Amino acid sequence: MDEDLKKTIKTLGYLSSIGMAMALSVALGALIGYFIDKSFGTKPWFFFIFFGLGIVAAFRNLYIMYKKARDL
Repeated sequence: MDEDLKKTIKTLGYLSSIGMAMALSVALGALIGYFIDKSFGTKPWFFFIFFGLGIVAAFRNLYIMYKKARDL
């Protein structure tokens, strides 16, 4: 296998994980907010706060992964 093909396969493999990383960030934030709301009876405030933080974290991860993929 030549080096260009190896680099392309490596980059595609790395970039294919972006969707999962974004979904996990948002889901984790929503779950944390849900369980805090359930524990303290503050429905739906913490859910929305942590859901928003999960979205911010997802886009931060997307930016970091983009920079790393660009340097590959």
